[in-house]
Amino acid sequence: MSTVAEPTPRSRRRRGPNVRTVAGAVLPLATLALLVVAWELATRIFDWPIWLVPGPDDVWNALVENRSLLPRHFRVTLVETLAGFALAIVVGIPLSVAIASSRLLERTIYPVLLGLNAVPKIAIAPILVLWMGFGYGPKIVVTFLLCIFPIVISTATGLKSTPPELVELVRSLDASRFALFRRVRFPSALPHVFVGLKVAISLAVIGAVIGEFVGAEAGLGYVIIASGSNVDTSLAFGAMVLLGVLSVGLFYALVGIERLLVPWARHQER
Repeated sequence: MSTVAEPTPRSRRRRGPNVRTVAGAVLPLATLALLVVAWELATRIFDWPIWLVPGPDDVWNALVENRSLLPRHFRVTLVETLAGFALAIVVGIPLSVAIASSRLLERTIYPVLLGLNAVPKIAIAPILVLWMGFGYGPKIVVTFLLCIFPIVISTATGLKSTPPELVELVRSLDASRFALFRRVRFPSALPHVFVGLKVAISLAVIGAVIGEFVGAEAGLGYVIIASGSNVDTSLAFGAMVLLGVLSVGLFYALVGIERLLVPWARHQER
């Protein structure tokens, strides 16, 4: 009597990631499809007028009709988002290193960061427009102010949570402080760094739109304001859909970079 061989643990491990990959792609798409269906049903059941709540088909038609206009505004918001996010990284990472290296700097800088983070950015944006005009500057600064706090907090936390045994091991080999930072502390902190970056990238899109709401001549936030003034709710919803696509795309781009640079974090999650 023949018997069927049990799959080996190695074969199970090979199939596991593929199943998770397919599920990770299918489940969000299925959820999105259900939300769109629920949206369409709600507009039909409650018979909302198009100027109040447009249906998915109305939003799609608005996107198609404005396909020559929207890419330019999409690019403007993308540039503002990435510029403010990059500036927050350039300033935030060194600031985190300083905080993690000095108790005095931590006590000095943290209260200032908390104060800046507590100020509503919508209140700062009009002043920035007054100072810097309607160009990229105010949007980049608002984005920077929204992004820097989670980056600094997460990175500093990661740098301070380095396993003590690794630090002692490297110090026992007479390594310099820079070598300790480069080979142990910063690689160990990378999972925390990416936590802050993933939080910040979503806030970056919000920051760019806040700046465009207050004063802009282009961008998806500008499209939403202009569409609201013209009672073109379908186009406003279309711009919001594009903002969602932008935010999700940037987030998962960071997830991909994290998997390349911090592969051990992914194995730990399993």
